[in-house]
Amino acid sequence: MSSGQNLDKTIDKVLIEAESEIVKSPKKSLAEAQNTLDSNQNVLEQVYENIIAEGKKESEKLEKQITGNADLSARNSQLVLVEESVQKVFQKAIEKIKESTSGASYSQLITKLIQESVDVLGTPNIVIQTNKKDKDTVKSVISKFSGATLSDETIDCLGGVLAKTKDGLTKFDNTIDSRIDRMKPLIRKDIASKFGR
Repeated sequence: MSSGQNLDKTIDKVLIEAESEIVKSPKKSLAEAQNTLDSNQNVLEQVYENIIAEGKKESEKLEKQITGNADLSARNSQLVLVEESVQKVFQKAIEKIKESTSGASYSQLITKLIQESVDVLGTPNIVIQTNKKDKDTVKSVISKFSGATLSDETIDCLGGVLAKTKDGLTKFDNTIDSRIDRMKPLIRKDIASKFGR
C-alpha cells in the first residue's frame, strides 16, 4: 500500500471517528440535558409543594387571626355592654339610696357603719365625718360610742361615715360611696360569670 492510500485510510478513519463523536455528542448532550431536567423537575416539584404548603400555613394563620380578632371584638363588645349595664344598675341603686337616707332603718345603718369603723380602726377614740344631710342622724347615734366625736367638717358623699383615729394617722372610709366602689368588682364578676366570661 502506498503512503497515499494509508493517508486516505487514516483520514477516513479520523473522519468516521469524528462523525461518530459528532453524532454521539448531541445524543450525549441530549441525555445530560434530560438528566438535568429530570433532576431539576424533582427540585421544582419540591419547591412548588413547599410554596403551596407555606401558602396553606399562611392562609390558616390569617384565618385564625381574623377569627381571633372577631372573637376579641365580640368579647370587647360584650364587656362594654356588661359595664354599661353595671353602671345603670349602680345609678338606679344610688337614686334609691338618695331617696331612703332617713328613718329608723337608716339610723340603724349609720350605727352599723360607725361600729364597723371602730372595729376596723381598733379603737373607740375616733373622729367621724359625714355629709350635711346625715349630720343629725350621726349626732343622734354617736352617743352610743364612748370616745367617738363628730367633726364639724362635712364631706361630699351619698351617706355613711369617714372615721379617723384621733391622731389622724389612720382612717377608714365607710361611706356609702366607698362601699359601692368596693362592691363593684364583685358585682361585675358575678354578672360576667352569668355571661360565661
